[in-house]
Formats: sequence, structure tokens, C-alpha cells
Amino acid sequence: MNQYLVYSVGFLAQILFSARLLIQWISSERAGKVMSPLIFWQFSLIASILMIVYGILRHDLAIILGQAITYGVYIRNLHFLRFWQKIPSLVRIVALTFPLLAILWLLTGETYNFKNIVGNKDIPFTLMVWGLTGQFVFTFRFIIQWFYTEKVEESVLPIGFWIFSIIGSVMVLSYAVIRKDPVLFVGQLFGFVVYFRNTLLWMRERRIVKKS
Repeated sequence: MNQYLVYSVGFLAQILFSARLLIQWISSERAGKVMSPLIFWQFSLIASILMIVYGILRHDLAIILGQAITYGVYIRNLHFLRFWQKIPSLVRIVALTFPLLAILWLLTGETYNFKNIVGNKDIPFTLMVWGLTGQFVFTFRFIIQWFYTEKVEESVLPIGFWIFSIIGSVMVLSYAVIRKDPVLFVGQLFGFVVYFRNTLLWMRERRIVKKS
């Protein structure tokens, strides 16, 4: 497939990911505390679909697994924000079945399949392990967010989310440099600033709460 088309899919996903962070950041700055706006999760779900497709086209297991794990978390947060229930049934069915369609694609595809992805000679084994580890750490932030959200029954972005975002971002950024992946590099570079700023906002909010 044309390389420019592949990168276009990836950059479109990163534009949405970056837009969600920018909106979340602006909302948090205005409120003076860390916010979890609806559009953050709407953009996350759409971008995740595009990123999974990009990962398949790039034969990149780290990208595919990272997005596959967080996919359900995005839907769950939309549910807590009472948006998921408002989506037309057909759209919900398509969204829910997309991961299965992606798996079917990888099982039946001639060029894009599990065998070619795992055996991608462009990614040395050690680099693949590093990329998978970085994606796991980066993805774990959403596992923390999910558990915390289930606990308080409200969509929130706790401090653990931002700490793992910073650590995971550095790991994925280094993977992107070695892999020479401009899509991952640009996305992580912008995100790191937002992760750090939200951490500062959370710490400031906690100090204010303690003083009061």
C-alpha cells in the first residue's frame, strides 16, 4: 500500500489524539483542576479505530495491542458520561464489532496478517519487546483510569493516569525514534507537555483541598 496513504491514516489519528489532549488541557486550565470532558473520549474512540488500522498497515504489534487494550475503556467512559446510550444502535454495533473485524482482517489477510506482523524484519526482537513494554506502560494509565472511574462511578482522570502517561510517553517516544515512525514521534512529543501540565494541575488542586 502507498506509504503516504498509510502515514495519512496515522497522522489523522494523531491529530484527533492531540486535539483531545488540547481540549482537555484548555478545559482543565479554565477550571483550575483536571477535567475529563466528553469530547476527550469521543475523539479517543475515533482515533483508536484509525490507529489500529495504522498499526496493521505498518505491521506494528506494539501499536495494535496498545490501542486494542484501551478501546473498551473509551467506550466505558462514554457510558459513564451518558453519551454511549444516545448513540444510534447501528453505530454502537459497528463500534463494538470493529475489534472483531480487525482480528478477522489479520486472520484472513494475505499481506496484513498476524504472521507478517510478528515476523516483521524491520523491527528487531529487542526493539519489539521495548515497544510492547512502552505501550503496556502507556496503556496501563487507562487501566488505572478505568478502575478509578468504576470506583467513583464518574469519568475522571486521576494522578496515576498522568504519571504513567509521562513514563510511557518517554518509552514510546524512544521507540518511535528508533523505529523512525513520524506518527508516533509527533503524537508523543505534544502529549508529553500536556501530561506534565496536568500533573502540576492535580498537585495544585490537592494543595488547595488540604488548605481548605
